[in-house]
Amino acid sequence: METETEPYVRLASLRELHQVVAQLNTARSMADTLQTIADGTVTALGFELASVNVVRPDGNLLVAAVAGSDRVETDKAEAAIAGRTGSRESWDRRLNMGERWGELRFIPYTEGWVLDHDDVPQWHTTGPAPRYPDEWHPMDRLFAPMYASDGELLAVLEVDKPRNGRRPGPWGCEALQLYASQAAIAISNARLRGNMQRALVRLEREQQALRASEESFRQAFEYAPSGMAIAEVGGDSDGRLLRVNDALCRLLGRTAAALRRYSFHDLVHPEDRAVLLATTNDGGRAELRLARNDGSYVWVSLRNSVVADSAAGPQVQLTHVEDIEDRKRHELALAHRASHDSLTGLPNSAELRARLSSRICTSPPHLHVPMPTGPGAVTATFFDESAYARTHAFDHHEHVCQPDAPGSDGKGLAVLFCDLDGFKSINDQFGHVCGDAVLVEVARRLEQGVRDNDTVARLGGDEFVVLAEGLRPSDAADLAMRLRGSIMPPIRVEGRGVRVGASFGIGWAACGMTTEEVLESADQRMYVEKRARAQGRRRAS
Repeated sequence: METETEPYVRLASLRELHQVVAQLNTARSMADTLQTIADGTVTALGFELASVNVVRPDGNLLVAAVAGSDRVETDKAEAAIAGRTGSRESWDRRLNMGERWGELRFIPYTEGWVLDHDDVPQWHTTGPAPRYPDEWHPMDRLFAPMYASDGELLAVLEVDKPRNGRRPGPWGCEALQLYASQAAIAISNARLRGNMQRALVRLEREQQALRASEESFRQAFEYAPSGMAIAEVGGDSDGRLLRVNDALCRLLGRTAAALRRYSFHDLVHPEDRAVLLATTNDGGRAELRLARNDGSYVWVSLRNSVVADSAAGPQVQLTHVEDIEDRKRHELALAHRASHDSLTGLPNSAELRARLSSRICTSPPHLHVPMPTGPGAVTATFFDESAYARTHAFDHHEHVCQPDAPGSDGKGLAVLFCDLDGFKSINDQFGHVCGDAVLVEVARRLEQGVRDNDTVARLGGDEFVVLAEGLRPSDAADLAMRLRGSIMPPIRVEGRGVRVGASFGIGWAACGMTTEEVLESADQRMYVEKRARAQGRRRAS
C-alpha cells in the first residue's frame, strides 16, 4: 500500500526529474549532452552509476559518458569502460534477450553469464545471491534504449546500483522511461545542432575558398601579361565588354572606360568579322585583327570560353587576347616571299598560276551538241540546258569565257604576256646588277600602268604577265600599247640611261582551259608579235 509520504516523495522526484530534463537542452555539444544525460540519471532517478552508449556512424556503440554518485566508484567505472566500443551485433542481442519493462530492457544476474563473452564494455562485479526477490544484484543489467522519432536507435542508457538496493518498481521504470525519451530528443537536437554547425563551418570554408578563388582570379585577370576581357552573353547588350585588364588597354591604346563602350565586333577588322562570329559561336580560337585607338590594327589570337558568373547567375564570355603581331608579320613575310618574286616584289610564277586557276574551272562554260538542220547535213549548235544542269549541279562558279564566245558580253579575262626586247645585251654590256635594276624599274612601270585589281607577275628572267579582267579585245590592245610605251623611256642606272623594248602577246582565259594552255596561248601570240616587229624593223632598214 502507498504510504502517506509516498506522494510527496514522488512529487519531489518529479521536480528533480523536471530540472534535469530542462538541463538536457542547455548543453552546447553532443559530448556535453551525453554527459548531462548520464549526470541527470544519477541526480534525479536514484541510481549510483550510469553510462551512455551512443551509436557511432558505423553502427557500433561507444561508451561516451559515465556518471556516478561516488567518485571512487565512478573513476573505476570510467577506467573500465569509458571510450570503449561494443559491436552493434552484441548490443542487439542484449536488447532482444532482456525482459521488456515497457521500453526498458532488464537482464537479471541469472542470465548474465550469457553476456560474459560478448564485446560490450561492462564494469559489473560478482556478489551474493539476493536476500529478497526484488533486491538488486551487482550482475543485474537495466538498459533504456533511446530512439529518434523515426525509430532509429540513437543511444542506450545503462543504469546500475539503485540507492535503495531494489530493482525499480513501476514508478521508477516510468520515470526512467520518460527520462530516456526526453534524452533521445536532446540527442537528436544535439545532432541537429552539430550538423548545422558543421554545415556552417563548411559553408564558411567554402565562402572563404570562393573569396580566395575570386581574389586569385581577380589578380590573375588584372595582372595577366596578355589581354583579358569579360563580355556579356545574350540580351540586348550581347558581346559588350564588361571588364578588361590593363594589358588589353595597353595593347589597343584605349582606356578601360572607353573599351567598355565596345564589343569585339565593333573593334575587329571588317575582313575578320566572319572569323570572330564563328569563334564566338563555337567558343574556340581565332587569329584576327583588332583596331587600336590610332586607327591601326594589331594581329591577336582570341580564345573564348563561356562561364557562369555565379551559381545561378548569367553567363559571361571570358576572352584571352594574345598579341601575335610579330609572329603574324613574320608569317605574312614568309608567305609573301613564297608567293612573290624576291627581286621585283611582284607575284611569282606559282602565285600567278594560283590566281589564274582560281578564276577558271575545268568545265567549259557552255556545252554544245550538233543538230542536223535538214538535207545536206548542215551542222548547227545549240545550248543544251539539261546537259548543262546535270554537269553543273550545285555549281555556283561564275564561268569565264572568251570575248568572242557565244553568249559573251564581249569582255573577258585578258592575259598579257610580256617579254623584254634587248635585255640580254644590257646584261652582257653592263652586268647583272644593272640588269636587275632594269627589271625592278620595268616592274614598277607595269604596276603603275594597270588598275588596282589587275595582277602583274614575273614569270622569271625578263618575262612578265598581266591579268586584267573585264576587258574587250580593243581594251586589251590599248593596255598593251600603253604598257609598251611606259617601258620604252630610258632607265637611269648608275648614272647612265639604258633602254629596253617590250613585246606583248594577248591571250584570253576561259573555263575548260588549263592555266598552262592559257599562258602558252599568250606566249605564242607574243612571239608572233616579236617576229612581226623584228621583220618590220628589217624592212625599214
